[in-house]
Amino acid sequence: QVHLVESGGGLVQSGASLRLSCAASGRTFLSNHAMGWFRQAPGTGREFVAAISWNGVSTYYSDSVKGRFHISGDNAKSTVYLQMNSLKPEDTAIYYCATDPSDSYYNAVSWRYWGQGTHVTVSS
Repeated sequence: QVHLVESGGGLVQSGASLRLSCAASGRTFLSNHAMGWFRQAPGTGREFVAAISWNGVSTYYSDSVKGRFHISGDNAKSTVYLQMNSLKPEDTAIYYCATDPSDSYYNAVSWRYWGQGTHVTVSS
């Protein structure tokens, strides 16, 4: 079993930065599985944000965050990070960490394990 815990969310103004963390336990972090971030705004579905390959070499981003967000991992700490810069009000959502994708990284249904989420609110 894998347990994921997100942290780092909060209320910030437009243009600010936040760094989200996702601590993984239950197996060796990134040993065989990619890690990803999704977000869900009220009344919408879960949207892909970013992912990092099992070896940390490859990263993937949605067009809406490319150039502003950066995903990274620390195997020693079993943690994946999402550095979010130049935040916009439309980035407001609950951000979820996930691991163990079976298919496309971009599809939420592909991911087997999920955290409980952390709230990010960006005011204009």
